[in-house]
Amino acid sequence: MAKQKLIIGSRASDLALWQANFVKKELSKKNKNVTVEIKIIKTKGDKILDVALSKIGDKGLFTKELEHELLKGTIDIAVHSLKDLQTEIPKGLKLACVTKRHEVEDILIARKKGMTIDKLPEGATVATGSLRRRSQLKHLRPDIKVVELRGNVPTRIQKFIDSDWDAIILARAGVERLKLKKHISSYLPLDEFLPAVGQGALGIEIRSDNKFAEDVIKSIHHDDTYSAILAERALLKTLEGGCQVPIGALAEVKSNGLYLDGMVGSVDGSITFRKRMRGSKSAPEKLGKALARDLSKAGAKKILNEIYAETRSKK
Repeated sequence: MAKQKLIIGSRASDLALWQANFVKKELSKKNKNVTVEIKIIKTKGDKILDVALSKIGDKGLFTKELEHELLKGTIDIAVHSLKDLQTEIPKGLKLACVTKRHEVEDILIARKKGMTIDKLPEGATVATGSLRRRSQLKHLRPDIKVVELRGNVPTRIQKFIDSDWDAIILARAGVERLKLKKHISSYLPLDEFLPAVGQGALGIEIRSDNKFAEDVIKSIHHDDTYSAILAERALLKTLEGGCQVPIGALAEVKSNGLYLDGMVGSVDGSITFRKRMRGSKSAPEKLGKALARDLSKAGAKKILNEIYAETRSKK
């Protein structure tokens, strides 16, 4: 029987290619009758590297072009970092597979091993491109000066090496996947620093009617990660969040249910709302929506409305 071909669409960054190659390897291992190829596609987010993510507007910044190719049928699947995938999936497409999650923490890269946020010098300069990280960092250390950082993972690390900054914050998953662990000074504790929605997990998007692709990718789907992701994404969608707002979330499947931890903070970190809730693994989106409503009632809605109003006035 002739082998069938499956084409993966991927961005060109080192991390995106690592992700696409990882998926290719796993699929090839589990589907001997399928040939897997990778097609590289440039996205808007890859082309605009000199502007803060929060200022570009984030609807499909790293995904739109991949989705366009999916709908055209030039690729069968698109591999995304789930934290880049907008909560509103375009008509005709679906998130059909989520792989087992990597460790989710953010990490600190500083001038020496063992350096932590609380040990950074008074008035230290820390670089990050994320409003979520900025908010949580300023909440812990209001004295710290935060500067903007864009680019792929190796570029960000090189920018830090060449700078006079005291530290940068990145996601553990990206740094470890690219075998850059030697640069890590410390891991940021989850009780102080919640990750982005979907951080550490890969999502595979397909055309809704592509039965062949759906059957092939089923082989690498991880159910517990999928439940956690659905809860986090429902929280984000209910809060109408994206790259422009400081929202963090982490869901975990445990023996007695699905736990979801969520935070919303002001950009300057002066106000933070954080809540935790338990729900059912079989109804993750219900849990996400419930926690979002709780956070909104506690005062998160007011913060988000102020941030949205400010964003609109700058456009």
